[in-house]
Amino acid sequence: MSKKTLRYGVVGAGRMGRHHIRLGTQIQGVELVGVVDREESRRNEMTETFGGKGFATVDELIAFGVDCVVIATPTIHHRSAAEALLAKGIHCLIEKPLAPSVVEARAIADAAAKSGATLQVGHVVRYDPVMVAIRQLALGMPRFIEIDRISPMTFRSVDVGVVLDMMIHDLDLLLMLLEREPVEVHASAVSVLGDSEDVCNARLTFAPGPDGFCCVANITASRLALKTERKIRLISTDAYMSADFVERKGTVIRKTANQEKLTSVKKSLKEGEDLSSVNWLDLVSVEQLDVKAGEPLKLQLEDFIDAIHTGRKPFADAEAGFAAVRTAERIVAAAKSLDSEKTS
Repeated sequence: MSKKTLRYGVVGAGRMGRHHIRLGTQIQGVELVGVVDREESRRNEMTETFGGKGFATVDELIAFGVDCVVIATPTIHHRSAAEALLAKGIHCLIEKPLAPSVVEARAIADAAAKSGATLQVGHVVRYDPVMVAIRQLALGMPRFIEIDRISPMTFRSVDVGVVLDMMIHDLDLLLMLLEREPVEVHASAVSVLGDSEDVCNARLTFAPGPDGFCCVANITASRLALKTERKIRLISTDAYMSADFVERKGTVIRKTANQEKLTSVKKSLKEGEDLSSVNWLDLVSVEQLDVKAGEPLKLQLEDFIDAIHTGRKPFADAEAGFAAVRTAERIVAAAKSLDSEKTS
């Protein structure tokens, strides 16, 4: 039995919206029918290039008829667009972050639950081939995670600070990997170009997991750097993994693969032997991360459409989006609290 072709629309024809519009012509099972943007020239440019009809408001798109929509507006407009669409049972994929505050994120999540429509949050890094490769590794529960996400200022998404703009990606990855929110949050932030933070470092402590161990995560985000870096390092009791999202590569060192050598070294150390001539690199077995090809945004949209057709829970659902916003809000609050202590 063939699946129904879904009438697909995009709200917001800016930087991210343009990609979603393009993909709406490439994904099997969807038909691009509408583009919403308050700027007529921008929506006309998109419809002339990719098809569909241009609208000035979400209500016009709803009246025209649409089954699923990507909301790619500035974050402050997510709630109004989502509530209008969800109230009509229209499935929504909302670009990250879900909302600019916990209050608005909760309202969107509740609206989705009430409507019964599928709501997915655009935490696209989950679909990055590097992250897909990491998820497929059996590394055990992490004890320590370090993530760096820095880049030059693009002057996009300036309606929010760097935590909601950039760090939110990595907060979502942490909550996904650890399946729980942190119990302690410490942070320091610097604002340079406006009232919101442009650089932030956060240290998060997570309660013991199924293995009985706590996990500490150290995350840095900056939109004032001189170059772009996206790196993650993960240490568990059984393995060490380091990956570079920009270079699309990574390495894995497993304890089990080196157990015999490590046991021998431990014994020698305990017996007080001089091991200064031993080359550490000769003792470890390194494997390369198996990173496949793939466009994360396309993989995300395909997953969203599949969730609609099958009725399953989206990979990054409303509650995951809400948890990421709540953690982000705690980080910003911790950074402000630290500043208050310094000035008091």
